[in-house]
Amino acid sequence: MQKKIMLLGSGELGKEFVIAAKRLGQYVVAVDSYDDAPAQQVADEREVINMLDAAELDRIVAKHQPDIIVPEIEAIRTERFYDYEKQGIQVVPSAKAANFTMNRKAIRDLAAKELGLRTANYRYANTLEELQAAVQEIGMPCVVKPLMSSSGKGQSVIKTEADVENAWNYAQSGKRGDQTEVIVEAFVKFNSEITLLTVTQQNGPTLFCLPIGHRQERGDYQESWQPAVIAVDHLAEAQDMAAKVTKALTGAGIWGVEFFLADEGVYFSELSPRPHDTGMVTLVGTQNLSEFELHARAVLGLPIAEITHERNGASAVILAHKEGTKPVFTGVEKVLSQPKADIRLFGKPVTRPYRRMGVVLTYDVPGSDVDAVKERAMELAQQVTVEPSL
Repeated sequence: MQKKIMLLGSGELGKEFVIAAKRLGQYVVAVDSYDDAPAQQVADEREVINMLDAAELDRIVAKHQPDIIVPEIEAIRTERFYDYEKQGIQVVPSAKAANFTMNRKAIRDLAAKELGLRTANYRYANTLEELQAAVQEIGMPCVVKPLMSSSGKGQSVIKTEADVENAWNYAQSGKRGDQTEVIVEAFVKFNSEITLLTVTQQNGPTLFCLPIGHRQERGDYQESWQPAVIAVDHLAEAQDMAAKVTKALTGAGIWGVEFFLADEGVYFSELSPRPHDTGMVTLVGTQNLSEFELHARAVLGLPIAEITHERNGASAVILAHKEGTKPVFTGVEKVLSQPKADIRLFGKPVTRPYRRMGVVLTYDVPGSDVDAVKERAMELAQQVTVEPSL
């Protein structure tokens, strides 16, 4: 049965979700704060609004009367979701999940205090003075993040006392909304970090994809690879944590659950109640179903028989370095001339420094050297340049 889906946020992850939903015969209204966003280019209808404006959000929901609301980003007035659920609209994964995961305090307290998951030692601070006291308690180095932000905005590492005031000011400049409070986390001495894509279903068991390794800069991922190397007991621990936290947040869909892997075990870090950027590696066929196809099935209540490992794969980002419009790509032919390589250009109409404009994807057979697959993705991504034409 065809459903009307309202996608809130229409970036590259939303674009792949729309393609997956359209292949299942669905009708999609793609919403973003600017026109011609990637997902809008493949959707049935589009709306351009400020999604932090509750009245505007209410207006388009009333106008389109969607069956399902699928958030793709965090910058949304998510408290309105509770009312939409009362109206009979399915919110993905749920209004509770969307509200808890956008607030680091809510999700951290749920994980650490209610569920007893291993997390970094942490404190909260509402003022510069409270931050100074929290740093003294936690010790240095430590990490400071706004309670509400995305893509690493406002996040910094404190290594000396001289860093504290700068960290406070940076957190305030990078926060979303008017909440000043920050979280201070002890620096976990970890060996690696993974994303565990976790699928909760309306009428089926919770399923897990093979773990995805990733590297970050400026709070954004640069490369990801699947499968990541992880000890069997650590994987079981991560799956248990992911199952507990997604069950507590309720709802159906795919979740990107992030963990640190340390000598002493697995630390829960964060989670996103939606397809994860590191999961773009699944677009190269590492699994029988990409993370976007899994999300579409879970959202629609369609069965997922199994998730199977088909290839080893990697993704590496293509970044812009200048401000402008109408980007022109060079080097695409170099990538496509290589065996076991592919590319996705997102169709973003505007460039700015460090903006993600595409990904290079590489793959090989199961059992191949994942590090070699990753190195090839990185090398090929460096062959592609993005220049604005205006």
